[in-house]
Amino acid sequence: MACFRRASPALMEILNKLDSVEKPTDTDHNLYEFGSVRYHVQASASDPEIIYLSISTPPLSPEVLLRNGLPDCTLQDVRRGYCDIADIVEPPKEGFVLTLRLDFAKLPQSRDRIKAISKISSLQAVIQSSQLKDMLWNLGSQDMAYGMCKPIKLVYHPREPFFVIRMPEKLKAIFPMRFKDNSDVILATSLFQELMDMGHSTAFTKAPHCTWSPIPPPELRGEPFEYLTTNGGFVSFDILSHHVKGAKADRTVWILLNFYAHVKYYVKCTRGFIHRKMRQRLESLAEVMQNARIREGRDDKKLQDPGCKCVKKLMRFSKSNILKRRCSAIANQIKRIRARIRIKGLDRFRRQWFRVPKFPSLKKYSKLD
Repeated sequence: MACFRRASPALMEILNKLDSVEKPTDTDHNLYEFGSVRYHVQASASDPEIIYLSISTPPLSPEVLLRNGLPDCTLQDVRRGYCDIADIVEPPKEGFVLTLRLDFAKLPQSRDRIKAISKISSLQAVIQSSQLKDMLWNLGSQDMAYGMCKPIKLVYHPREPFFVIRMPEKLKAIFPMRFKDNSDVILATSLFQELMDMGHSTAFTKAPHCTWSPIPPPELRGEPFEYLTTNGGFVSFDILSHHVKGAKADRTVWILLNFYAHVKYYVKCTRGFIHRKMRQRLESLAEVMQNARIREGRDDKKLQDPGCKCVKKLMRFSKSNILKRRCSAIANQIKRIRARIRIKGLDRFRRQWFRVPKFPSLKKYSKLD
């Protein structure tokens, strides 16, 4: 499961160890994340306060090659965010797109020190977010066709590409959804239906409008066939100008980059909820059956007791009638606990997409002359 936090957990752990080490030693670490992001951490025992951090990350769009390092806008964002604790080393280390010279002597103390290390560990998120913001607002007009730009394919996580299209009054992000299990498709589709319903409510009028379609939207016409074959449909978000103003821009970009991770997290939690409810129902059913067995044993003892006054009345009933009564008692107790596991939005999806057709009765016939 992808991590929603901006900071890299592995990189943060190494930096915390270097910060709290009592006896400095030479350090040389290589880290890999998502199979394509690489970190290199280097420190010397002679000067433990100075740490060199290098990062190699693929471009957010395969159409953009980072041959000469990162774009100027990304470097400006890095300088702005780490000016008080780090300096950019030019040129970067061979095989990497960026190298920072960290000075731990400039880090604040106590809790703010942990926040500063966490901020350093989120370097990859800063680079990717800056690239996406630059692409959104600098799409060339030479690719304009039918009033919109050509779709740009973006890859934040491997094997999970999505598309961004710039239109005259808005930006549109389209996510092809693919799942391994058919049950995951049903759970995710219920989530998409809920997002669409919430977008039409008055409480979420300012949120980006969400649409879901089982077929490719017309904006992706002309894209390769491999990107248009999905089993979960296509989810689209309309990004307006007020969604990318000021501090909202970073939040909007981060949500777009991690939308796939949010959907997977929802599916995983919903499956866990269903399994937990099924186990509880199974335990309740087992308890009902156990109580019925205990009650049956008590009734048999009463029948065998010669001093019981009700023996003659009970003996009048046949064994089949007694068995029917016991089965009906167990069935009634099972019906009390036999309630559906309700998932928000799933009933509406079931009624809309899984309607059982009505067939004419087989008893009807027409008279032949």
